[in-house]
Amino acid sequence: MKKCFRFLLTLQLAAGLFGAAGLRADSSLGPPKYDIPYGSNADAGAIAIVNGIRLYYEAYGQGEPLLLIHGNGGSIADLGNQIHFFAPNYRVIAADSRGHGRSELPPGRLTYEAMAEDLAALLAQLNLKSVRVLGWSDGGILGLLLAIHHPDLVGRLAIMGANLEPDGAYDWAERWVKKENKRVDKMLAAGDHSSNWAAQKQYLDLLGKQPHIALKELRRIAAPTLVMAGDKDVIRAEHTLEIFENIPHAHLAIFPGATHMIPWQDPELFNRTVEKFFTRPFTRPDTKEIFQ
Repeated sequence: MKKCFRFLLTLQLAAGLFGAAGLRADSSLGPPKYDIPYGSNADAGAIAIVNGIRLYYEAYGQGEPLLLIHGNGGSIADLGNQIHFFAPNYRVIAADSRGHGRSELPPGRLTYEAMAEDLAALLAQLNLKSVRVLGWSDGGILGLLLAIHHPDLVGRLAIMGANLEPDGAYDWAERWVKKENKRVDKMLAAGDHSSNWAAQKQYLDLLGKQPHIALKELRRIAAPTLVMAGDKDVIRAEHTLEIFENIPHAHLAIFPGATHMIPWQDPELFNRTVEKFFTRPFTRPDTKEIFQ
């Protein structure tokens, strides 16, 4: 039941529990599993004190720094496919966001702004600047906020299935969040202890009432940015296109026959798309130039 709820919770903006891709074709439930216990690896894990909280992170590999950011209700474990792919050539840093995984959830409202500031503080502690950032779902939102408010920290940015406002998602997702809010409220009122309903309430607040990023803020992003989504994502296609059109130096990748969960469902395609963007010089050719 707990796994099922977490899967549903992550439908709008998060990694969820939909597809241990890269293992076998019919392996479609649960986070990716490798010999290395990503997300609970004592050899790679550490605690950083940032903004008054304990933030858990893991580091792998050597080379140019790459920050990986998971989605709503998720953790480092959800990024196993990406850590496994990028660690041979990058210094990969993956953190459990505030209130997620092994990181602390302090009193008060959980916000994207606070989560992004935690990551900025972590990078500062690690003496890292101009890192590559890959964010999935809520992680994409956090990547956008980092690029907006800490442009010196983000050299290149890749975001998958991110949104600027709650209504960037399809109506069915918004309806689901409202229904789940009522269910969680009932559990809280009944004093149920079968799950951490207070945390689930915070995750739903993120999904249903946040973020609020203005288009004019996107236009401040200096980093080359790859905007990605599945062609049947939880984020409306026109909303993803709007993000792409308002970032000055952006590429757009819509994966065919794909959902919000493509980092699990087809990690080979997803990871190599990101790798190509990270390693090649950024250009933005325009078809109209051919006809002039």
